[in-house]
Amino acid sequence: MAKIDKQEMVLVTGGTGFVGIHCMLQLLQKGYRVKTTVRSLKRKEDVMGMLRNGGITNFSQLTFVEADLTQDRNWDEAVAGCDYVLHVASPISLSIPKDENEMIRPAVEGTLRVLRAARNAGVKRVVMTSNFGAIGYSHTDTSKVITEESWTDPNEPGLSAYNKSKVLAERAAWTFMENEGGKLELSVVNPVGIFGPSLGPDLSSGFGLLKRVLDGSMKRVPNMTLSLVDVRDVADLHIRAMINPAAKGQRFLAIAGETMTLPEIAQFMNDRLGHKLKHISTKRLPDWIVRIAALFSPTAKNLVPLISRYRTASNEKAKTWLGWQPRTNEEALLATADSLMQFGHL
Repeated sequence: MAKIDKQEMVLVTGGTGFVGIHCMLQLLQKGYRVKTTVRSLKRKEDVMGMLRNGGITNFSQLTFVEADLTQDRNWDEAVAGCDYVLHVASPISLSIPKDENEMIRPAVEGTLRVLRAARNAGVKRVVMTSNFGAIGYSHTDTSKVITEESWTDPNEPGLSAYNKSKVLAERAAWTFMENEGGKLELSVVNPVGIFGPSLGPDLSSGFGLLKRVLDGSMKRVPNMTLSLVDVRDVADLHIRAMINPAAKGQRFLAIAGETMTLPEIAQFMNDRLGHKLKHISTKRLPDWIVRIAALFSPTAKNLVPLISRYRTASNEKAKTWLGWQPRTNEEALLATADSLMQFGHL
């Protein structure tokens, strides 16, 4: 990795989030000064509690700014004095919005708000968190591995509002850089499904899926294919993309290795943790049942695109260009299960 200047200041947007808190933890461990945005300063103690769980005891290098992606207020203050910005925050809804623009508009406008403020403040580089949904959901040639050269068509049938928001926000970011970026630099990290250790009791979306397998509430396991990456490695890749000159103007897939099906994950977890967790679901749900159920159930309808999704992607660029060495799928899964047990979810 490039030489680290410990006096540099990094803004991490979305300090309460799963990826954001791990980015902050690693930055503080490396000696950076860190700012973070939270939608309400009432969450300050929550953030500090999670960082304490990660081993941080001195908070003199950490400051908080109350800022919301949907409003201009305080973004100039947030970026002031910062050398870098890790734009991790993204609006996410636990339920499917009736109008997809409720999720898309804040993602696009929020990204442009952050980039504009960063440019005006003389920030060196923004590293933006996009996702695999912005890269691989229109890839139909299964003879070729998905790389960073691919783009998802935002009009792809069955594309969720969340994934559509990510691809449109990333597109908007690159267009902004081309037309209005000035001296600002941009790099993008595109993670797949993020697992690994949690620093607090709140569940990310991936945790919720694995919890239902481990506690047996998912009676039968659909044959959906997943790509995995450990949150610690996602944070590490953000920092590598932040400081490495080669990352300027580039996007990087964050994926641990080969894909796994949910039944394969369930069987692995049963083999490793079945002595502790007695109700792990391992029975498969046939695809034809999912397709029939989709005619009546919105939940099943959302599963249909996932059971046939091609996800074989390459992490070679991040490894070759930035020296990134991710943990295995199995390490990420076991760390997730440990956190679910630690915080009383199992």
